Amino acid sequence: MHGALRRDLDRTRTALTSEPRPLGRQRRALGEHVVWMMDFLHHHHSGEDEGLWPLVRERNPAAGPLLDSLEADHHRIVPAMETMTAAGRRYADTTTDEARLELVAALDELNEVLVPHLDREVEEGMPVVSKSITQAEWQAWDEATNIKPKSFAQLGLEGHWLLDDIDPEGYQIVVHLVPPVPRFIIIRGFARAYRRRAAARWQPDLSVTRAEM
Repeated sequence: MHGALRRDLDRTRTALTSEPRPLGRQRRALGEHVVWMMDFLHHHHSGEDEGLWPLVRERNPAAGPLLDSLEADHHRIVPAMETMTAAGRRYADTTTDEARLELVAALDELNEVLVPHLDREVEEGMPVVSKSITQAEWQAWDEATNIKPKSFAQLGLEGHWLLDDIDPEGYQIVVHLVPPVPRFIIIRGFARAYRRRAAARWQPDLSVTRAEM
């Protein structure tokens, strides 16, 4: 999840700061994707704060200070996420260059607080989690937090988002988290829809010219 998020935040900044600037459909799709990523990140952090961290605390009380610090990181990131969401909506709904510059600034502000936190979770948090709870407990948390509340369509598109541009080893890890039958449906059934959405946000809208904007 961290890799997919950082990948698309980088892609977003590249799209916003390169020529040709996003127009028309691409601009709307890019702004909407920014809003979607912030919603995804919000649910990811909530799932850790409300489900994973309490379980780890129960199994390993000594992990308390580290978990307090990671949870505090989440709270510090919230204002930047809110700014990013508002900027993404404005960007999608307007055609002004000011909205683009606001989104770039919001993205830089978010990365300043988010990237160090993501690194800390991987380098400090996850080793403690893996030592504190069992694989079955991790899977139960993941099922309750990241799978059960979502529709199959949501899971299909999220799955392809996670797999986008992933390395072969990571691909095998991700796809084998899903049982064979739903795995086949997700991989085969949602590939076209994901490619269409990805193309809308990353590829220029050739039907729109700058003169028309």
